[in-house]
Amino acid sequence: MKQARKTIVYVATSADGYIARPDGDVEWLNRLPHEHDYGMKAFYASIDTILWGRGTYDWLVKYFRQRGKTTGLFDTSVVNYVFSRRPPSRPAAGVEFVSRPVKAFARQLRAAPGKHIWMMGGAGLIASFLDAGEIDEFDIHVMPVLIGKGIPLVAPRHRDVLLRLRSSRRYPDGVVRLRYEVLRGPAAEPRHPRHSRRP
Repeated sequence: MKQARKTIVYVATSADGYIARPDGDVEWLNRLPHEHDYGMKAFYASIDTILWGRGTYDWLVKYFRQRGKTTGLFDTSVVNYVFSRRPPSRPAAGVEFVSRPVKAFARQLRAAPGKHIWMMGGAGLIASFLDAGEIDEFDIHVMPVLIGKGIPLVAPRHRDVLLRLRSSRRYPDGVVRLRYEVLRGPAAEPRHPRHSRRP
């Protein structure tokens, strides 16, 4: 049986729930010791498409250019889609800009043959896909650091999205990996406590 493609948010957060500092900086992640793979190799082998928000794209391009790297910024062995209403005139090699509505794009992408889809984010793009019902799983690595303020995992909006914990793992260096399934249909309906009637 053909396996359905999933859109998975695979991300690291600080212990206080942020994926980046307010300006998008994630250097705090690079300063942490990385003694383990945290499942990255196996996850990367399971995907063939990466979804980027414009802010994440811009930060990455700037980060590498400040370090003198202007080519090979994106892995061309996978398909990289960047969501933006105003694509740049000279995009980096290996990316395709998308301005279509999220729902229509996501459904077409799922219908095409392929491996799973990595939702890289940032927070605004994750929120758009989540609110459109197009996120299947969250694979969150909680890092043992507090950064005080920053960009949250999902852009704030009023929502009630129920999750089912698929697995959790604690690494010796204090990182905790949490894998959640996004519930849909009857399983996602809120459960109201039953109150016994008084005679």
